[in-house]
Amino acid sequence: MSANRNRTLVAILFLLALVVSSPAHAASSKLDRALRKAVDSQSTQQQPVIIRAKAGQIGAVRAWLKAHGDAIAAEQTAINALSTKVSVDHLNQLAALVETDTLSFNAPVTGFGGASSPSAPAATVLRTTLGLTPTSATGKGVGVAIIDTGVAPLTDFQGRFTAFYDFVNAGGAFASAYDDNGHGTHVAGLIASNGSLGTAYTGVAPSAHIIVMKVLDSQGQGQTSDVINAITFATANKALLGIDIINLSLGHPIYESAATDPLVQAVEAASRAGIIVVAAAGNVGVSPTTGEAGYAGITCPGNAPSAITVGAFDTANTVGRGDDRVMPYSSAGPTWYDALPKPDLVAPGHHLTSDATTKEYLYKTYPQFRVDSNHIMLSGTSMAAAVASGALAVVLEANRTANGYTLHPSLTPNAAKAILQYTALPLSDDTGAQYDWLHQGSGGLNVGGAVELAKSIDTSVPDGSWWLTSGVNTYTTIGGQDLTWSQNIVWGTNIVWGTSVFTNEPAWAQNIVWGSNIVWGSNIVWGSNIVWGSNIAWSSNIVWGSALVGTTDGQNIVWGTLSSSNIVWGTNIVWGAVVLQ
Repeated sequence: MSANRNRTLVAILFLLALVVSSPAHAASSKLDRALRKAVDSQSTQQQPVIIRAKAGQIGAVRAWLKAHGDAIAAEQTAINALSTKVSVDHLNQLAALVETDTLSFNAPVTGFGGASSPSAPAATVLRTTLGLTPTSATGKGVGVAIIDTGVAPLTDFQGRFTAFYDFVNAGGAFASAYDDNGHGTHVAGLIASNGSLGTAYTGVAPSAHIIVMKVLDSQGQGQTSDVINAITFATANKALLGIDIINLSLGHPIYESAATDPLVQAVEAASRAGIIVVAAAGNVGVSPTTGEAGYAGITCPGNAPSAITVGAFDTANTVGRGDDRVMPYSSAGPTWYDALPKPDLVAPGHHLTSDATTKEYLYKTYPQFRVDSNHIMLSGTSMAAAVASGALAVVLEANRTANGYTLHPSLTPNAAKAILQYTALPLSDDTGAQYDWLHQGSGGLNVGGAVELAKSIDTSVPDGSWWLTSGVNTYTTIGGQDLTWSQNIVWGTNIVWGTSVFTNEPAWAQNIVWGSNIVWGSNIVWGSNIVWGSNIAWSSNIVWGSALVGTTDGQNIVWGTLSSSNIVWGTNIVWGAVVLQ
C-alpha cells in the first residue's frame, strides 16, 4: 500500500473516531429512538421525556430544568429519574449535560385486551382448565397489585380489596375504588373473582387480595411515567400493603434497549425487591393487513429480563389440552434491540369472560362484548397475563402452606418463573408441529403442575442444595390425559435442561437479573443461541443470522421502527420506513 493511501486511510479512521467520540454523537446516543426522530425532524412540539440522571446528579438535573423554565411533572427516585416536557432544543442541551444518563420518550401506554364476540359461556371454570382441583390452593394470603384502569368495588372482591390509588386523577393518592374503562376490572376478575356474580367466572385465585393502582384513563390510555410511579410505589410499600405480585396488562412499543429503558428498570427494581412482575407480551403477532405472522412484536415492559412475559392461547372451551392453540395476535419474540427470547410462556387469553359494570366505557360502548349485566368477554395477552398472575398467587400459597412461610422465605421471582416454565405444557399447531420458542416460550401454563412442584420446594436450604422435600412426577393429568412437562427453562438465550429447578441454584437468588451469567452447578445449558441458532423453526419467515434486532453490523438488515405496521411479516418482507439505529 502506498504512503498516500496509508495517510488517506489514517485520516479516514481519525475522522470516524472523531464522529464516534464527539460530544454531539455522545449526546445523541443518550436519546431513545422516538426522541432522536423528534430531533432529526426538528419538531416544534414539546416532547414528553423521562430523564435518568447519573448517580447523585438528579438535583443538578432538577436545577437545570428549573433554570430553563421546564416544569417537572413527577420524580421516579427509585430509578434516579424525573419526567417533564421540553422543546427539542432543550432535549439536545439535556443530552449534552454530563449529569444526564439517558433520555426516554414518556410513551403512551395502553392495555392489551380486545374484542371478543360472546359465544356460549366458557365450558369450564379457568381453575379446572389449568389443572387445579377443588382442594387446590386459592391464593389466600397473597397480594396482587393490579396496575391498570382501576377496579370496580364488586362483591366478587369483597373483603379482599386492600387499597386503591389513583395516579390518573389524584396524583397517586389513596382514593375510592372505581373503573371508568373496564379493562382493569376484567383483569381483576380473572385473577381473583370469588364467583359470587357467577360461579362459572371464578378467578384463578379467588382468595387472593388485590391492591389497585389506576394509571390508565376511561379510554384505556396512560403515560409511561404514571406506570413507573405506580411500580415504584408498590415496590416501596411491598411489606405495608402485602404485595407479592404485580400485574402489568399494558405496554408500549420498544424504543430502546432494556438496559436503559426506564419502565424496564422499574420492573427490574421491583423484581430485586422480591415482587414477581407479570407482563403481557402484546397483541401484535400478525400483520393487520395481510394476517401473516410476524416476529419481534414483544412490547415494553414485556422485554424486561426478569419479568414473566405472557402470550395468549385459546383453550377452545375444553378441559383437554390437545386443541389448545397459540393465538395469532399474541406477540412473538425476540425483543427489539436486545434479541431476548420472549414470551416466557403462554396462558389462556382468548374469549375469556370476567367482571364488568354497566357504567364502564367498554360495557357501554361495545354491546358485542356483553355476556350479561355483570360480565363481558375480552381476548388478548392482557387476559393471559392476568391468568398467570392468579396462577402465581396459587403457587405462592401452596409453597408457603407446605413449608411454613414464617420460617422459610417466599419463592423469589426467578424461582417462580422457573417453576412456571419447567412445568409448562408444550403446545402444537393444527398440523401437530410444536410452536417455536419465540411464540410459546416453554409452553402453556400448567398451574396444577406448578402447584405440585412448589409444594415440594423447601426455600430455606443452602445454595446449591437439593431443595425438594419429596419426589415429583414430571407430568400433570388434565382431562384424563397424562401430559408431560417441558422440563426446561430459557435462561438468557439458552435452554437449561434436566433437574435445574430441583436445586436451590444461584440463578434463583433475588439479586440476579434473569439471564445473567451464573454458575449452574451440575445442570447443563444445551444447544446454540435460542434466537439465532438452528433450533428455532422460523418457517417461511426471515432469518436474521447473527444480527441483533434494531441494530446493524454493516452486513445484516437494518430494522425500522416497531409498530403493528412494520414488524417483519411473512417471507423476507420488511414493512415501514427503515430507521438507522
